[in-house]
Amino acid sequence: MLRFKNADLRPVLSEALGNQCKILLVKDHGVYFMSEHDKRFANGQPRQLAYAVGCHPEIDPFDQWYALAHHELGGDDMAEYFDPATDEVFQRIFNSKDDLTVAVTPTSVTLCAVALRRGKL
Repeated sequence: MLRFKNADLRPVLSEALGNQCKILLVKDHGVYFMSEHDKRFANGQPRQLAYAVGCHPEIDPFDQWYALAHHELGGDDMAEYFDPATDEVFQRIFNSKDDLTVAVTPTSVTLCAVALRRGKL
């Protein structure tokens, strides 16, 4: 199961909701959510990305993030689309401090909002 921190995911949701577009769960160079469309800021800042805990190629060692991504999502690169405007789990994430967990099987993707326990980060 992969975990996405609320603080990382909210800017992606905000960008997608502002652009009235979907978000994508992507596995390629890391595992992350991004908006389908972006409006680059005047300073050229790229779109928001929310990496899964342990799957950020600029932070986590290659062997570790690659093994976790392969274990959770298989060996092929992939992208799965979600609509944050209509999917209740994304509305809950956007309006709370809950994190998101993602579990993938060969036939399904399960998204769950997870409240942090008091005193835990």
